[in-house]
Amino acid sequence: MILPLPPLLASGGIFFAFEHSNLAGKGVILLLAVGSIFSWSVMVSKFVYLRRARQENKLFVRRYRNSRAPLDIYREQRRYTVSPAAAVYQAGAAELAFNLLGSTEADETFAARLQTAEPINSVGMSSVRSALERAVGEEGLKMEAQLIVLATAVTGAPFLGLLGTVWGVMDAFSGVALAGQASLAALAPGVSGALITTVTGLVVAIPAMFGYNFLVASVKEMTVGIENFAAECLADFEHKYLKTRG
Repeated sequence: MILPLPPLLASGGIFFAFEHSNLAGKGVILLLAVGSIFSWSVMVSKFVYLRRARQENKLFVRRYRNSRAPLDIYREQRRYTVSPAAAVYQAGAAELAFNLLGSTEADETFAARLQTAEPINSVGMSSVRSALERAVGEEGLKMEAQLIVLATAVTGAPFLGLLGTVWGVMDAFSGVALAGQASLAALAPGVSGALITTVTGLVVAIPAMFGYNFLVASVKEMTVGIENFAAECLADFEHKYLKTRG
């Protein structure tokens, strides 16, 4: 003999709970669904961006280290679209060119003018250092952009889901009190509908938490990398173009 399924399982637990959630619960679920779409779009776009940036960084740093002089790549004016290391180098090289030549334009006479340029003093090199540091900070902010969406999803989604649950449970008990029937059959649908908002909040928050932690670690790693590269560039600039005493 086959026993009949309980009504809750027969109708599907999630669908049953959603059908019996109140208007506030459905509104909370809608807000959480929108938040989930935003958080997933941020996670995917940032992952793709950081992956491309890491690949371009490797190519650019390898090319920089294989160049003959620190300003060779700047003279060629080859563009790297998403490489933070290239952006940092470009800022430092432009400031160095301005201090050496009085202009940041890298035209066909750039190499000839650079050969006859006088080394710069420590004050000029300090401005180059500042340009590199500013560029590192700007690239760090660019890599961290939109991570606040994930942080908000991690911290806000469970509380928003809990709000919907508390509201739903309150309505369920109020309905039982008004009906005058304190039975499990009368209370269960309302409680089930209330709990779905907490489940939805956790479904939104848990992937956002893993994505946020992964992206923050990746951004930190890349930031340290471009800081080290900026220090390498500055050392090369000083070795080649800083005026020595005496």
